[in-house]
Amino acid sequence: MGALDEGHYNAVLENGVKLGGCGFEQEPETVAIEDAVKVLLQGLGEDINREGLRKTPLRVAKALREGTRGYKQNVKDIVQGALFPELGLETGIGHAGGAGGLVLVRDLDLYSYCESCLVPFQVKCHIGYIPSGQRVVGLSKLSRVADIFTKRLQDPQRLADEICNGLQHEINPTGVAVVLHCSHIRFPDSHSAFLDSNQKRWVDVIVNSGSGSFGKPDSANWIDFFGLLRRRDITLDNMHSRTTNKDSWCPSRVKTGPGVSPMDTAVTSIIRSLGQDPGRKELTGTPTRFVKWLSNFKDSKLEMKINGLGFGPLTTTSPTNCKIRSELNLSLWSLCEHHLLPFYGSVHIGYVSSEEVSPILKSILQSVVHFHGFKLQVQERLTRQIAETVSRLLGGNIIVVVEANHTCMISRGIEKFGSNTGTIAVLGRFSHDPAARAEFLELIPESL
Repeated sequence: MGALDEGHYNAVLENGVKLGGCGFEQEPETVAIEDAVKVLLQGLGEDINREGLRKTPLRVAKALREGTRGYKQNVKDIVQGALFPELGLETGIGHAGGAGGLVLVRDLDLYSYCESCLVPFQVKCHIGYIPSGQRVVGLSKLSRVADIFTKRLQDPQRLADEICNGLQHEINPTGVAVVLHCSHIRFPDSHSAFLDSNQKRWVDVIVNSGSGSFGKPDSANWIDFFGLLRRRDITLDNMHSRTTNKDSWCPSRVKTGPGVSPMDTAVTSIIRSLGQDPGRKELTGTPTRFVKWLSNFKDSKLEMKINGLGFGPLTTTSPTNCKIRSELNLSLWSLCEHHLLPFYGSVHIGYVSSEEVSPILKSILQSVVHFHGFKLQVQERLTRQIAETVSRLLGGNIIVVVEANHTCMISRGIEKFGSNTGTIAVLGRFSHDPAARAEFLELIPESL
């Protein structure tokens, strides 16, 4: 097993290598976003000078500017120099080798920022085109063109249309087809989370856009597209209608006017610093919706509420007949204090008891998870806090495992789709008994 050479590491730093550098920290737009984020944090009752939050305004500013960099890019710069002279479809008769027939790039994992609530959403993108005029484009450019338009404040249908029109205009093919499967987190407010822990976590929508020979929904070229796509869950029949009410897409989408609170004004400033007009009709209610969502995580001294619940020990631990017991898959929602982006997942709790599970135990433990989740958090601290609180209810032998997906892992330039993070906290017997830990860990389902 390799080990880090600390001397080499220090030498690298001394030689001026910067980790995680970014080129726009001192630009006025970045500074303006930082100032706005400080207002938001103070509105949540947070101390902007505490250790975990001191760099949060800069982190948020960098993530937002990275996530909207597409406003300063254009398709022509990407495509020029990447067109190659291969046979295209000139007479309606295809040619061998793929040129002149459909070219499909599928399963591009991207993300964009929802224009209604400023929360990132995931995009699975499929792009097809039929070359013409002896012009084929380098395949990587299709992904880069799609990335230009995802890195903007977006709505799924407009995003599909912009990718399609951009490729049609710059490549001039016989036709372009774009299909997007977009997933938006359905983050509950603190009240609804307590009432319904099984709430669906995502809103999914599938949209398409076509130009040229794909311009009509009944075009035979769409048959080729879906045949090559080979995804039984995506067909023309389940495409999102352009006439469908957009309110059904974003879970936070409600009709609202401009807000007047300092927090609303701060979000308006952020939108303006990203180069967008806060008065655009799609954005007029965005500050109010974002502030309403963010306010779920206001520091409301939930630890005091837990202390005031008056719970006595829920189980006993007699010397005989003690077993390792568990409560698995408790729902978790929280907000990363480093980036102000949501994370979600499951909490698994193990304890030692001679009693069977109390009928009210799961609801109490779920409440503990929500109490600690609905605030600005880091997963490591959250895991420890849950363990310490649960130990007062279930005795001192506690193990807590948290498995979570972090939105910041798909955004802010990292884009590690499908990754999740596991953390563990142990007290009492579990801290010194590897066999007990292993017995509990075997009970946890394989994946989220």
